[in-house]
Formats: sequence, C-alpha cells, structure tokens
Amino acid sequence: MVRIARGALWPVTVAAASLIAAMLVAPGTAQAHGVAMMPGARTYLCYVDALQSNGTIAPTNPACADAVAQGGQQPLYDWFGVLRSDAGGRTTGFINDGEICGAGTTKYAAYNAARSDWPVTHLTSGASIQLRYSNWAAHPGTFRLYVTKDGWSPTSPLKWSDLESFGSVTDPPQSGGPGGLNYYYWNQTLPTGKSGRHILYIQWVRSDSQENFFSCSDVVFDGGNGEVTGIKGSGGTSSPSPSRSVSASPSRSASASPSASRSVSSSPSRSASASSNPGGGGGCSATWALQPSSWAGHFQVNVTVKNNGASTLNGWTVRWSYTGGQGFEGAPWNGTLTAQPPNPAVSNVDWNKVLGANATTSFGFNATGTAPATAPALTCTSP
Repeated sequence: MVRIARGALWPVTVAAASLIAAMLVAPGTAQAHGVAMMPGARTYLCYVDALQSNGTIAPTNPACADAVAQGGQQPLYDWFGVLRSDAGGRTTGFINDGEICGAGTTKYAAYNAARSDWPVTHLTSGASIQLRYSNWAAHPGTFRLYVTKDGWSPTSPLKWSDLESFGSVTDPPQSGGPGGLNYYYWNQTLPTGKSGRHILYIQWVRSDSQENFFSCSDVVFDGGNGEVTGIKGSGGTSSPSPSRSVSASPSRSASASPSASRSVSSSPSRSASASSNPGGGGGCSATWALQPSSWAGHFQVNVTVKNNGASTLNGWTVRWSYTGGQGFEGAPWNGTLTAQPPNPAVSNVDWNKVLGANATTSFGFNATGTAPATAPALTCTSP
C-alpha cells in the first residue's frame, strides 16, 4: 500500500527559483546524478543554505562554511555528484572508514567531517515518510538504506560498522524528468526504537553499470515531522518551530536549460500574507496557505487541519473544487489523495489520523496550472 510522506515538512518553502537560477549560472556544473533530498544529504542542504539569489555560494551553517573553505564552491554546485564509477555495489573495504559521506573522493572529502552542526532533518522513529532522491540523471537500480546504530556519535568518523540496513527499493517512480529538481520517491517506514542524532545513509547501486552514488543525511529522531534546522531561515540549530522550519524539498522544476525562461518569485520563508480560507464541518477545519515560491504553471500549497472539538478526532478528509483546470504534480505529502481534480480530496495518512482536542496537522502538495486568485473554500470532515 502506498502511503505518502510523513515529514515532508513544508511550513516554509526553500527558494526553488534561486536553485533554478544557480543551475543556469553555476560554473562547471557536472552532469552528475543524485543524492537524497528528503531527508536532505549534506551536500544538498548545504547548497540550499549557501545559495544566493544571484547564484553565488555563501553558507551560513558553520559546517557547510568550513566545507566550502576546505573544498571550494564547486562541490555544492555539484551537490548531486557524490559518486564512484567503479563501485559495483561494494561497501566495506571499498570506501575507507571516515570517508564514507564523501564516497572516498577528494572533491567531497570536506563532507566527511565528524561534527554535530551539519544541517539536520527532524524525524520520528517508526514513522512512514516519503523518501526523495534526486534524479539529476536517471538510471535503473536499487537504493540501499542504512541508519547508524544506537550509540553512534556525530562527532565520531562514520565507519561501515556503524551502519545497519533497514530496507531497499528498486526502480521507484520519478516525480518528473531528469536534469532539474525532480526526484525518485517511495514510501518508507523508518527504523523503530531510534532516538537522538543519526545518519541515514543511501547507496544507489546502478544495475546498468558499475557506477554507484552515496548520500549522508544527518537526522535526529525527536518526534519531528521532517523540519530542517541548521540552514538559513530555520532558526539555526535549535529545535524546529512551526514558524521557522525550512522545507528540505523544493517545488518541482523543469530542466535547467540555458534557454529556459520562467517568471519566478521566491522567498526563503513562508509568507504571512499567503491566501487562506478556513472551512469547517465534522469537528475539523482546514486552512489553505499558498506558498511564496512559484513559477509559471506551477504552485505549492500547505493546508493546516485542526480538530475544533473537545474530543479526539479519528481521521479526516479535506475537499475543495478547482475551476481553472489545476491538477496535482506528484502525490501530496502528509496526506493521501482520495479524489482527483476538479473536485480533489486529501485524507489523513496513518501517522496524522488521530488528532486530540484542538490539535493540528498539515499536508501539502505541488500543483500544475495557475494558483487560484482566491483560495478555494475548503471543507473538512471526519468519519
């Protein structure tokens, strides 16, 4: 059964427009392949942290800044390029302990640093999330999933013996074509019994060549919903708060062709004046919030669901209607699409099904078409 994204986090949208702009101007960008975007790998989140609107790299995170000082800016312009062309599925003994996050390469060596201030994604042990892995170049193959063992410390160099397997997936679907900010995605149950800081490690083993890709994502199992801290706009390295957390996944982009032309507006934080229109019914209400990053033919929305009653709500569905031909671009996160446009409906997933009195949760989605000038009327019902 497909279950959509716990922790796709998006109270605030990363500046997708800036990412696109940097792809157009980045010096020497390699046509490499991909790392994790949810939870974000070190190179990806450092790129999000460092990227300026004019395409230059200027990290605010201290670990990212030190990595750039050591290895230069190009590894972040090539955030998707942590690979070995001769790996052939090998692990222990192929890449030396302490060099695993950088795939044993000189180019990405700075991203092996054993320190506790890398950007981090907040997750919940045992939750079902939608993992996302960049498909900058698309290949058939298997994604092998690992997490650090209990007792591992972020200030200790990562060793193969620190990792334990918790799953794999072969040839998952893609959100769109290669060459931009699209990704492979699949729904994955996280390991149970985890708490505190860990690394989620992914090795992408191509089935059509010896080339493999390697990805270190710093996470903390603290009951989080996928919030990212430690990058610009996220409130430093403190615990996430709903008003300051940052999305680890930008909206979908098209290929970064030099001939691409888009009307783009972006903001590194959620707009307080975003259109909203609460709807009610069945003990719950829903509020529509158009996110600030958008470009022609695409928009992103976050919907907050609230239990207005004094008793526990056991399940919810939000419905609305489109009049302009809008559609969904991929699956929602933190919700299950149960009816298609023009009269879409999104219901809870397992982890956010039960809401206590006055409790809230949220889901979000990328959409095609022009965002409605006025937020549609939402209705929220419960069984």
